[in-house]
Amino acid sequence: MEPKRREKGLFLNKTWYLAVFCTALFICSAVWADYKPADGPLMTRWAKQVSAKKAHPEYPRPQMVREDWLNLNGLWEYAIEPKDGAQPEEFDGQILVPFCAESALSGVMKTVGGDNHLWYQRNFEIPRSWKGQRILLHFGAVDWDATVTVNGKEVGTHRGGYDPFTFDITDALNDTGKQRILVSVWDPTNAGSQPRGKQVSKPRGIWYTAVTGIWQSVWLEPVPQVYIKSLRIVPDIDAGHVRITADCGGETAGFSFEAEVKAGWFDKAKGGAELGKEAEIALKNPKLWSPDSPHLYDLKVSLKDSGGKTVDTVSSYFGMRKIEVKKDESGINRLFLNNKVLFQYGPLDQGWWPDGLYTAPTDAALRYDIEVLKKLGCNMLRKHVKVEPRRFYYWCDKLGLMVWQDMPSGNNKEDQAKKQFELELTRVIGFLQNHPSIVMWVPFNEGWGQHDSERYVDLIKKLDPTRLVNHASGWADKGVSDVHDIHKYPGPAAPPVEENRAAVLGEFGGLGLPVKEHTWQAEKNWGYRSYETREALTEAYVKLLANLRSLIGGGLSAAVYTQTTDVEIEVNGLMTYDRAMVKMDAKKATAANRTLYLPPPVVTTIVPTSQQQAQQWRYTTSKPGEGWEKADFDDSAWQKGLGGFGAKTTPGTVVRTTWNTSDIWIRRTFELDDAELGRAHLSIHHDEDAEVYINGRLVTELKEYTSSYARVALDNKALKALKAGTNCIAVHCHQTTGGQYIDVGLVKVAEPDKK
Repeated sequence: MEPKRREKGLFLNKTWYLAVFCTALFICSAVWADYKPADGPLMTRWAKQVSAKKAHPEYPRPQMVREDWLNLNGLWEYAIEPKDGAQPEEFDGQILVPFCAESALSGVMKTVGGDNHLWYQRNFEIPRSWKGQRILLHFGAVDWDATVTVNGKEVGTHRGGYDPFTFDITDALNDTGKQRILVSVWDPTNAGSQPRGKQVSKPRGIWYTAVTGIWQSVWLEPVPQVYIKSLRIVPDIDAGHVRITADCGGETAGFSFEAEVKAGWFDKAKGGAELGKEAEIALKNPKLWSPDSPHLYDLKVSLKDSGGKTVDTVSSYFGMRKIEVKKDESGINRLFLNNKVLFQYGPLDQGWWPDGLYTAPTDAALRYDIEVLKKLGCNMLRKHVKVEPRRFYYWCDKLGLMVWQDMPSGNNKEDQAKKQFELELTRVIGFLQNHPSIVMWVPFNEGWGQHDSERYVDLIKKLDPTRLVNHASGWADKGVSDVHDIHKYPGPAAPPVEENRAAVLGEFGGLGLPVKEHTWQAEKNWGYRSYETREALTEAYVKLLANLRSLIGGGLSAAVYTQTTDVEIEVNGLMTYDRAMVKMDAKKATAANRTLYLPPPVVTTIVPTSQQQAQQWRYTTSKPGEGWEKADFDDSAWQKGLGGFGAKTTPGTVVRTTWNTSDIWIRRTFELDDAELGRAHLSIHHDEDAEVYINGRLVTELKEYTSSYARVALDNKALKALKAGTNCIAVHCHQTTGGQYIDVGLVKVAEPDKK
């Protein structure tokens, strides 16, 4: 929802506005002219659209809109002072809010650090038309510990880098004239235990530049003495209604609210309730929200006093949709959207920008990422250990992109840190819970700060029973929540099918390509796998997606590719960090992505692995004679052993025969009634380098290691090695460092018949 004339940031009578504007223009024109971005290592094309007069001018809260508001984004004074020092008497210069001090677009681009406070100051005036109302000061997000003073009076403090907060500053205001805001911020980054995502004081690898201070919009809003503070909107597509609750501030005795849903000019539905109760509104033939059809209903909520007079009104919207895990026709747990199976696919989305760091340069830039992902055929993204401004979720709602929402990670070692994590998690769910695009909450990633997993699943389900919970994406599964999530680079791989949970691949891929003149630094960039050309990257991606497609038939319900864009020295993005280009052939990538939403393929096991049931092999750890890989080789002198082979300390393995030497050779035979397998894939878990032969022909060479069972498609040349009757599969695995393991199988993948 957008208020009228939102680009002004202010709704006043024209005469007063013109007078103030002319005076302000005269005073501020010289100040505005002084702003320019710092000389950052890489800028986006939207950076040129940023100015002191135009720094995120859009209304910041699309799901609860009031027409009157004053945008405080723009130039503030700033100072960086020792943490234990007093309020500065003089300031260092100007900073462009809402960009953090470390970013180029702030105009500062300086490290603050945990030993210092970052101070902000600016003046403002209250419009005369707001007289007699309460004045609220809103902050979209400030990282991390903020204290706010107005006209010398402290109006509040807030700890939390990702959730919005509001102070009623009415009693601190002067009767007329200029008002003064002073904000003090302290952020220990990774020296503290607070939720902070991927920020570190010394960026490297997958860890990025610290973000300190105000990084989302700041704004003022007038409200009546009793006003609507928040809404809770719960759709129910099976019952065909929506339930609405209004939380209000002030003395609310005798007050009620009325809600009006609008689906078109002549299609309206109304309902109301006393404060503290739900209004249930029936919808005739409700239009459902989905990625293919992201229909949104307009909503207007009016607060009424005991005499029935309307005292406050907000505009909002919602989507009718349902997300759940249940069994498909084959008895496999899948993700269902609106009572239909839908495979979910999209990227790990870091939400970083080379010029604004945590903050997109413009609203158009924020929207652009979502538009590109939609065009590439994605229907989902995983918002990775970061929470975005509410306009990001507005665009996901409007354009149709599902969101798995991570909680930013922290250290969480001490009791106080755990309490802070829970507090911030609760706040994040509270202010995002009305967005239809969000379908899953992810409290922990890869064991980072993970604790009390079962308790958090229960807590989140109580806070929001309408969405799925993924208690731990990757590594530290506790057997709880709605999905079992693993990570596998490059992959793909899938966790085993379970009775009560869906199987998802929370991270995979990470195929890297540095593009000259579009990288954060010229050399020493990093990727999980590196390629030198766009063509090679595209070929690898399409092959990766073909392997992923085969896993869907076995029960995989979703996959998250790493990642939307390059970030700092990481070059694993679908796009460059500056969003200047999609790095692979977009048409080929889109075509590969869209195959994932077809009905699941039928997967038939030809040679089982030992993951579920032990399989017998012949093996040796001494280098065998020539021709060991051929079908007619005499392996009777080799030992017999049950797969898999390796060290029991190797993650993700099922070791039944210990292998602790540098090399192992394994062989087994299998029968085929028909050599025409169509699309066949190896199921393999190798640690490290593996060579796989079928009937003496080398069909694949795999380097490094997997952390779980993965699929590898066999090409036509490899398929020709198969024959009707007895076949032989032979494998050589070489251990280089760390863990070691080998187990191999073969499956046939057939697309379902078209009806």
